[in-house]
Amino acid sequence: MWHEGCFWHNAGDGALYEPAGGYVENLGQAESPESKRRVKNLLERSGLIDGLNVIKPRPAALADLLRFHTREHIDNVRNLSRAGGGLCGDSAIVGRGSYEIALLSAGCAISAAEAVVLGAARNAYALTRPPGHHAQSGSGMGYCIFNNIAVAAMYAREVLGVGKILIVDWDAHHGNGTEDAFYGDDSVMFVSLHQDGLEPIGRGLVSHRGRGAGEGYTVNIPLPPGSGDAAYAYAFEQVVLPVARMFAPELVMVSAGQDANIFDPLARMMLSANAYRRMTGELMSLAGGRVVCIHEGGYCPAYVPFCTHAIIEQLSGITTDVQDPFIYAMAGTGYDKLWPHQRDAVDEARPRP
Repeated sequence: MWHEGCFWHNAGDGALYEPAGGYVENLGQAESPESKRRVKNLLERSGLIDGLNVIKPRPAALADLLRFHTREHIDNVRNLSRAGGGLCGDSAIVGRGSYEIALLSAGCAISAAEAVVLGAARNAYALTRPPGHHAQSGSGMGYCIFNNIAVAAMYAREVLGVGKILIVDWDAHHGNGTEDAFYGDDSVMFVSLHQDGLEPIGRGLVSHRGRGAGEGYTVNIPLPPGSGDAAYAYAFEQVVLPVARMFAPELVMVSAGQDANIFDPLARMMLSANAYRRMTGELMSLAGGRVVCIHEGGYCPAYVPFCTHAIIEQLSGITTDVQDPFIYAMAGTGYDKLWPHQRDAVDEARPRP
């Protein structure tokens, strides 16, 4: 699932995540269209796209957004978009026309979930932009305007009749908005692997486990900076897959943020493209293989396309001649070694009775 319109969202001028001005010279925000557009470019260059069913999404409807977002937030985004732009929350920039683009992004996630649940596709990848997992019910946050995965999960549950949904968020930043959406809900299990202490500060702690009926259905795995393929593999083996199998989801949804890659400017993790392939394959062992990946972060335009290409190869079962051209640079970094402090962090995240 993708739409050219998603690449036209203007996240503003600046550098990394700060607006231009003072001593910050304009370089363009890290959340630019390049890392996403280059995913599509690589899919076409490799020929993989020829084996895929490419579907143009419909925009999300107001009713879809209202399952999670407040009317005030939706109206604010629309008004800012028509007025030329502005902030709809912390580091969440609305550009001119961004309201309609954000509707497309949320609609892309909904369309992907619908295709899989109704049997039009075995699995799906939604190349969404702007991203969504930080967006809260009443405001945007961290480049996110509407919470694409939360909106799509609610659609899958309430319109398509899916009883149990597993959301795995492997973005390097904690998906606080998605966690909030389902924190008291036992029909949606939220599992997050993220860099400990990264934005949003104070979120994604092991002790954050849900409340009420949702107690135990939120599982946070904060990993030390520098965690790579081996640490994530251990986390999947010890935490992610055991709790997922116990939950027995009918649908798996992934907040697929590839910013835990070793070259990303906004995180300090060390995943290779192959790690994303492996994690995808392991999640495909759940829910009869009904997996919907929804793109989130990933700010290295050179490497994110290779990480995402590996995911889509795994989902489709199609192998191309694309190899990771940067893997040699990771030799000696320890990305493929499980260090004691990483093991301890995963062990601490194991759910307790």
